[in-house]
Amino acid sequence: MTIDYAARRARIAPALGLQPDEILLAGAGQPLPKPEISDALLPFIAHQEYYYLTGHAEAAGGIAAYDAKTGWASFVPEVTEMDRVWEGKEQLPGELLAKFPAWLAARQGRKVVMLGAPVTGVAFDEARTAQVREAYKHARRPKEPAEIDLMKRCAAAATAGYAKIQPLLRPGVSERTLQIELEAEYFRHGAQVTGYDSIVGVGAQSAVFHGSPSPDRVAKDGDFILIDSGPQLDRYVIDVTRTYVAGKPSAFQRDLATVVLEAQRRTCDRCRPGAEWKDLHLATAADMLGGLVAMGVLRGDPHSLVEQEAHTLFYPHGLGHLLGLGVRDASGLEPGRTKDPRPSLRSLRMDLVLRAGYITTVEPGLYFIPAILNDPARRAKYRDAVNWPLVEQHLHLGGVRFEDNLLITDGAPVNLTAAIPKGI
Repeated sequence: MTIDYAARRARIAPALGLQPDEILLAGAGQPLPKPEISDALLPFIAHQEYYYLTGHAEAAGGIAAYDAKTGWASFVPEVTEMDRVWEGKEQLPGELLAKFPAWLAARQGRKVVMLGAPVTGVAFDEARTAQVREAYKHARRPKEPAEIDLMKRCAAAATAGYAKIQPLLRPGVSERTLQIELEAEYFRHGAQVTGYDSIVGVGAQSAVFHGSPSPDRVAKDGDFILIDSGPQLDRYVIDVTRTYVAGKPSAFQRDLATVVLEAQRRTCDRCRPGAEWKDLHLATAADMLGGLVAMGVLRGDPHSLVEQEAHTLFYPHGLGHLLGLGVRDASGLEPGRTKDPRPSLRSLRMDLVLRAGYITTVEPGLYFIPAILNDPARRAKYRDAVNWPLVEQHLHLGGVRFEDNLLITDGAPVNLTAAIPKGI
């Protein structure tokens, strides 16, 4: 199944709310040289907002242009003999970039809305661009059948990768070894690259959200092993997190993982059309705090503790984000909303209503992070709510997160990553 970009552009144009005196430009961006003195360039990635309209991944300098009176036009770079000889490039369909100045001059005096990377030398209306960008983002949120098909293929590659590393999840394995075996299996199953830098953390490093895998960090008996990684195909991404234990888990580890896992399962089931994401986030926080109260880590009513923002001690990130053409694809705010100012929600990636066709991650977690739990101000504020002696015993335990990718439907959600087993 392939994406029909002409049909996509026809669908998107009316949703942008452009006025008759406005034209739209979406730039692919320009390549960047490598920092050393050479003629080599960094790998070029076309801006997401341009790529969505054209499917041209390598059109450095490309421009998608729209005029309601004449429709869409695509201006692409000319492929030279040198390009063909050194890089094997072929000419992309569309008008050559040399014709763009005449197209723009014929519309002189009209307001320009600029998506993607700004086009050099073209002034645009920043306020209208911000408005149209939000409309564009909202229109891109429901995924087309071809997009869903790509993500299912990514999910299959992810499933193969996580299956491959299961025999390695034991004391003595390094973070780097797990990364190598995981990613190599993605590639064997059709992935082109990883969707983002793979995160592998053992022991205390499992509570570092964006930690890079190291060959020097090796799992010890009883260490948590947290892996957050996913493959990419044609710019579409799967984003999965699983937490394991090297060797035998302690009773405390097992209880902590169970609290997160059960909360994640319940939240996944609540991901239905009409659900408010912010409400799901806060309900999940209360769910997990109830588990921590049962474990003796916290004291009090879970909902009251969430109102006091006590969940941010152990769950300082958001519940998840939309997914598709890259991680956090089209996340953000429901049209017309402003950012909720509450400190406990500053890391929430989106505040919107779930609708059929959305694909979202659901990734709650609980962590023992010294930088947070050793903060004197927090210790004073939550003096009576936290069992600090018990926290001290587990301060370098690390953390637990489970993350799945859900396709929202008119009924129950479809878990695209359900085939990757969960549990420690």
